[in-house]
Amino acid sequence: MEKAPLPSETQPEKGALLGISPPEAPNIELDNGVAQGSVMKLCLGGKSKENVEGPGRRVDIKLQEMDTHMNHLRCFCRLCGMVLRKVKGPEHDVHGDLDDASKAALRKMGCKFTSWPEVILKVFKVDVTDDIESVQPLSFCHRCWMAAIRGGGFCSFSRTRVPEWKPHSSLCHLCSPRKQSFQRTGRKRRKAIPRAQSLAKKTRWDHGKSIAVSERRALRPFGERHHTPILRAWRKPITQREQWVKNITHCQKDHLSTKLISEKLPIDFLFSFTCLVCDHLLSDPVQSPCGHLFCRSCIIKYTHVLGPHCPACNLPCAPDDLIPPAKAFLSALLSLPLLCPRSGCSKQVSLDSFKAHCLGHELDEQDVNQQSSELDIYLLTNKGGRPRQHLLSLTRRAQKHRLRDLKNHVKVFADKEEGGDLKSVCLTLFLLALRSGNEHRQADELEAMMQGRGFGLHPAVCLAIRVNTFLSCSQYHKMYRTVKATSGRQIFQPLHTLRAAEKELLPGFHQFEWQPALKNVSTSCNVGIINGLSGWASSVDDAPADTITRRFRYDVALVSALKDLEEDIMEGLRESGMEDSACTSGFSVMIKESCDGMGDVSEKHGGGPVVPEKAVRFSLTVMSVSVLADDEEEEVTIFTEPKPNSELSCKPLCLTFVDESDHETLTAVLSPIVAERNAMKESRLILSMGGLRRSFRFHFRGTGYDEKMVREMEGLEASGSTYICTLCDSSRAEASQNMVLHSVTRCHEENLERYEIWRTNPFSESVDELRDRVKGVSAKPFMETHPTLDALHCDIGNATEFYKIFQDEIGEVYQKLNPSREERRSWRAALDKQLRKKMKLKPVMRMNGNYARKLMTQETVEVVCELVPSEERREALRELMRLYLQMKPVWRASCPAKECPDQLCRYSFNSQSFADLLSSTFKYRYNGKITNYLHKTLAHVPEIIERDGSIGAWASEGNESANKLF
Repeated sequence: MEKAPLPSETQPEKGALLGISPPEAPNIELDNGVAQGSVMKLCLGGKSKENVEGPGRRVDIKLQEMDTHMNHLRCFCRLCGMVLRKVKGPEHDVHGDLDDASKAALRKMGCKFTSWPEVILKVFKVDVTDDIESVQPLSFCHRCWMAAIRGGGFCSFSRTRVPEWKPHSSLCHLCSPRKQSFQRTGRKRRKAIPRAQSLAKKTRWDHGKSIAVSERRALRPFGERHHTPILRAWRKPITQREQWVKNITHCQKDHLSTKLISEKLPIDFLFSFTCLVCDHLLSDPVQSPCGHLFCRSCIIKYTHVLGPHCPACNLPCAPDDLIPPAKAFLSALLSLPLLCPRSGCSKQVSLDSFKAHCLGHELDEQDVNQQSSELDIYLLTNKGGRPRQHLLSLTRRAQKHRLRDLKNHVKVFADKEEGGDLKSVCLTLFLLALRSGNEHRQADELEAMMQGRGFGLHPAVCLAIRVNTFLSCSQYHKMYRTVKATSGRQIFQPLHTLRAAEKELLPGFHQFEWQPALKNVSTSCNVGIINGLSGWASSVDDAPADTITRRFRYDVALVSALKDLEEDIMEGLRESGMEDSACTSGFSVMIKESCDGMGDVSEKHGGGPVVPEKAVRFSLTVMSVSVLADDEEEEVTIFTEPKPNSELSCKPLCLTFVDESDHETLTAVLSPIVAERNAMKESRLILSMGGLRRSFRFHFRGTGYDEKMVREMEGLEASGSTYICTLCDSSRAEASQNMVLHSVTRCHEENLERYEIWRTNPFSESVDELRDRVKGVSAKPFMETHPTLDALHCDIGNATEFYKIFQDEIGEVYQKLNPSREERRSWRAALDKQLRKKMKLKPVMRMNGNYARKLMTQETVEVVCELVPSEERREALRELMRLYLQMKPVWRASCPAKECPDQLCRYSFNSQSFADLLSSTFKYRYNGKITNYLHKTLAHVPEIIERDGSIGAWASEGNESANKLF
């Protein structure tokens, strides 16, 4: 900055030389003799105004300009150039430290900066540490603050362009005398002559040269709309738009002007044949979805630069949405009369004949001058009446035809320079074109694809996503199509590639051997999915099977399950400190078998095969693997399934469309599985594990069955039988009299013997005597089940019984003999309403697993007690639920000795207290009767846990939750 003369120094000023009186200094009020602005003191070299002002208190003109310039600077944002008062939110100091809120927000995203200059340098790539108050603003707006916070202090997701701030000069656009005069003139006019305001508005409407318009355009804040730079020339709106179009389309030499039309046509009619982007006559016209017309090249360039929207109405308009206009419009366009621009020729020519006419001029002249070559550029390149279509809108055959010359040139180059690698040459050419157009994202994807990495997921990864998110094939295919349509990229792989990857994971991929060979089972290892009916003998008299069944061979499925656990088994050997090479035999594998029926699996639409609308799913789970070393006496468990009730560990073995109540069809379908299972019990599997051949023996426990399936497989009477238990021989009356003291007596072999007695009746007894002898066995047991308690269905059964107890207590059944059906219905309605209101339990859910879990809580009892009239009965209900909740973890836990040892020790005492409460307070309901699962809960749980170590781990929950994968 030039040194300003002090008042004591007499220098002739420019205004004095021109005969202009100097401007009068503004009357500046000072407080206590100290200037208000620190900048003024800085510019004066630390001196105050009083020390340099002479008579008349005149301040130097340059200092006054500087003060005005800095006052203007304080109004703008340092980073985006916006006027601070137009942005909602507080202002922020550029050189300040981070406040607590900003620091906490950035800390959550991993940014540890403590001051704003560090954050601004990282986010906006601008160093503000050297900023001075006279050149750059010292504040930034709340919008830039939000951009910095959203970027985590590392990057910016906005398109903020930081303006270049320049020092004050005579041409400064912040404090230009022209703008200040505009402001003053505008203020005087608005105050003095109200009528002049309407005249100015009319002038702006008619001519576009109003002072208000120029003022608004000249004082537009920095960074607004299109982030214009600070130093920008003032233009008319029409001139500004023409300049934008020239910079975008570059079509001035390619398209014909509307001034060539010879006749004076109506403005609206002429406007319909004009491109809305470049204002030239339409060349290769296309129509947007909203009905507006453009030159094809102009609209493609426009949407590439300014985004895919219509320039006329701003509706979405992608290049793929453009279509040719109607033939009637094209014929009208091509028949427009044009005046030949050639000097000396004033002939009118239609647009479709314009090229031929100009070519006639060229033939008449022997020497082709520059003017004729320029005219040739104006000509339409189409040879016929049909408009020339864009390359991307052509069919594949037409594209090949148009690009055949280019393809031949590229092929010659590839043969000569790159050894015939045409693909690499084309991809590299495409990559360079993308890089030159700043399309770096697409270029990176293309480069990754050229290097073999690609941007799509591997089929095995897609398969893992589908399985772990429990998507069916149709759900996955819908997601695949949606992602491909919205992103335009094939990130997920199609279903057929997933099926190819799945073949490596399905049974039938690994080699193995049985010693001795399995009886009546093929020695082939490469056996995948087989038809479950393939072994059935057929004859002329047999009716076709009314079922569809698919299964794996049992031994092949076991091999696949073991190979899936290979890493876990080898890791267990290492953790147990056992020598890998020494443990090649003595492996024991415990298998949990589960089988459950599904209802209503019919097709919701479309007609499929005529099969039952119910299905049965048989599955297996590898529960544990143990090994007995040569020198050891006890087995060491090297693998235990951490989630035995997960659908991911429950491997399907057989899927059948059959009703589980159809005993004949079910036994026929499952009989091959039973035969393979019995054969494997007597043999050893030789399988390569960890690089060495090892031998495995299998032990099977059929525990994942509900009571209905157990009775079906063991040949027992249905659940309404007098003999209520599948574990002991107790009748319903005996179980209600003695609720606790029972032991497990039933087994598969005993049921087979009792069936033979039932079938032959060796003692010639009556039906009742024979039934009492066989204790409820009425059919031949065909599959061995392990005598245990199913924890999931026990929960559901007991919750159903508690629901009925709540219902009876609300109606005080203990005081009534035979309540009517209407009374019971009203009690149930009151209970459902209370549970829905307080516990969010919907009656339609009754009684599934989630409903049962939420119903059996102390909170639910408190809600139900609000409807029970008697305080004594409320206490009895609370005590009953308290005892039940003490017992429940014992049969639900996977390992009760570790998870709930206290409840396990007190189980017998709690079960006796529970039974006493039922037989006394609730005697009206349990006089001579008791439910099946309540009897098993009270009588058999301690014995089963002492024998097997757990009940919950052997439940059917995994098979039930895996049913949805069917």
